[in-house]
Amino acid sequence: MRWLRDTMIDATARLLTRPRRQYQLLHPNDVTNLRRAVRKGDVVLVDGAQRISQAIKYLTQSSWSHAAIYVGDELLRRDPVRRQGLVDQYGIEAEHMVVEALMEEGVVASPLVKYMELNLRVCRPRGLRADDLARILDEIVAQLGRRYDVQNVLDLARYFFPVSLIPRRLRRTALAGGGPLTTDVICSSMVGRAFQNVGFPILPSVEPAAGESLGWVDWLRRRKARYPAVFHRQRETLITPRDFDLSPYFDVIKFNAVQVGQFDYRRIRWA
Repeated sequence: MRWLRDTMIDATARLLTRPRRQYQLLHPNDVTNLRRAVRKGDVVLVDGAQRISQAIKYLTQSSWSHAAIYVGDELLRRDPVRRQGLVDQYGIEAEHMVVEALMEEGVVASPLVKYMELNLRVCRPRGLRADDLARILDEIVAQLGRRYDVQNVLDLARYFFPVSLIPRRLRRTALAGGGPLTTDVICSSMVGRAFQNVGFPILPSVEPAAGESLGWVDWLRRRKARYPAVFHRQRETLITPRDFDLSPYFDVIKFNAVQVGQFDYRRIRWA
């Protein structure tokens, strides 16, 4: 029975990760501009081309089905033993890597150019401190090689369900229902967890609270008063790629403009 279950799970995963028949790249990606613009810790959102991508996008009511985090050359710097192997495998792209969670492969490092033929968005955490960025990268890199233990084929079967029949209010939670396969499948839980672990918000619920007054000791220490609101952490399994896009704490980085810098729309040649 175990062999039959594992066989069904593998077959289901392969079917879900097959490419869609039709895919529309809305704007060609400029790899040079992207390399120049992206920074370590940026979240790269992807409009995936797999069958499962459509279900995820519909359930989350979003254009994005996948999230990866840019780590740049961290793997080269952190692992001198593997450095030459990475360079041999990816060449210069070994300096421009992302870490992501994939259904069949688990947590892996991939070159950024892997997604050049897909619709992309780069989201940058606003005001993230260097020491917290280091902690985030430490946590993300430590996840490499982790495999997801999909114990129930029903966890995957939910992605075949006619999502149009799921009430709007339940679509997000439909991703997290079931067994151990949660939104880790689309990587956003892993990325979101790393940011929340250093106290960086993504799309928390916020309620008003009384302001905090500073005493003279705090004033001498130049301690800033806390914001007059109480933030509630998101459930990690309910963090989706679109949350980074909608978050007021992440800036959207434009890298695909026809001209970097001062753009003059009057120079466009309209068909």
